[in-house]
Amino acid sequence: MDQLTIERIKLAHPKIRKELNDLYIECNNKLPKGVRLRFSSVYRTPSEQTALYNQKPKVTNAKAWQSIHNYGLAFDYVILLDKDNNGTFESIEWNIDNVYHKQVIEFFKSKGYEWGGDWKNFKDYPHFQKAFGLSWQMLKNRVDIGMIVRDNNVVYPTI
Repeated sequence: MDQLTIERIKLAHPKIRKELNDLYIECNNKLPKGVRLRFSSVYRTPSEQTALYNQKPKVTNAKAWQSIHNYGLAFDYVILLDKDNNGTFESIEWNIDNVYHKQVIEFFKSKGYEWGGDWKNFKDYPHFQKAFGLSWQMLKNRVDIGMIVRDNNVVYPTI
């Protein structure tokens, strides 16, 4: 498994943390040797979200608190390749039509995660989220009124 991903999952919302860890391992184990799934982002602080929002070229439409990442209920992923079979996974497979991407997309969608590639306006192909039917506005309101859980020095909305 990818230790960086395992560490990132530890900051996921407590409601999905164990499930996400288990699903990551299951999905990763379905990929062939020389291919590894990495979560490039799970929980994002509001300041990290602002920096991404201000980045050029544009990579997100979401300002701070408008991203489901800010609540620990989303993840972005990449597919890593070990092309020379030395165990370093030195390349990223960017082609979304690649069979490995399709496998990851089908897997997480089948587990109830919403895929950003299905969105109509701003397609976010490496993005998945599980927000339990709650919009970012509803999640932010829960934080604002104190409906929170504190864990890992992070404040999460109650789900």
